[in-house]
Amino acid sequence: MIVEEIEETLWKSQDVEYRDFSAKLMPTVNPERVIGVRIPVVRQLAKEYAKREDVSDFLSALPHPYFEEDNLHGFILEKEKNFAKLIELLDLFLPYVDNWATCDSISPNVFKKHLPELLPHIRRWMASDHTYTIRFGIEMLMKYYLDDSFEKEHLDWVASVKSSEYYVNMMIAWYFATALAKQYEATLLVLKENKLDVWTHNKTIQKARESFRITPKQKNDLALLKR
Repeated sequence: MIVEEIEETLWKSQDVEYRDFSAKLMPTVNPERVIGVRIPVVRQLAKEYAKREDVSDFLSALPHPYFEEDNLHGFILEKEKNFAKLIELLDLFLPYVDNWATCDSISPNVFKKHLPELLPHIRRWMASDHTYTIRFGIEMLMKYYLDDSFEKEHLDWVASVKSSEYYVNMMIAWYFATALAKQYEATLLVLKENKLDVWTHNKTIQKARESFRITPKQKNDLALLKR
């Protein structure tokens, strides 16, 4: 059985010191769910298990008992080349994601080839009531749509997300800080028009001013916009 095999393999790869270190970085995850397997090891396992004909048995065994199994699941999905199937698999998996680390590690390469088709799904994820589904949607918009595929309306999509969840608001701030680095003038208007709540507004400015991609003059101008 692939599920039992994967769990056994992960335990054999345990690094106790890494477990203790990583568990402290994820306050939303029960420490008992963390085995302690380094990310490069999990990625290598994903590369191997993605080729297995019975991998669907593992992907359907939700929820996974261990954090590393969630990561392995996400890394296996990254290798899916069929866009429609990937969306279907993500919709099944995202509701079970319970931490920023797993959420932020998923970055499917096939998305780059389907940017127009991806947008409706991003909007749907951003409208979710699940913290990490929202965060994932915003992150995909940040990763794939701040360069040649950027549209000003994307800024309004993110600004319209209202949440009391720390991990949603941190992603919103991260998105706008990155947008300032890549689409400065358009993004600056969002701050000038006070479209974000005070905490997210100020966190955006803080993160942008810490970035080496923001010029000294821009950093000074942003400091004046702090609320």
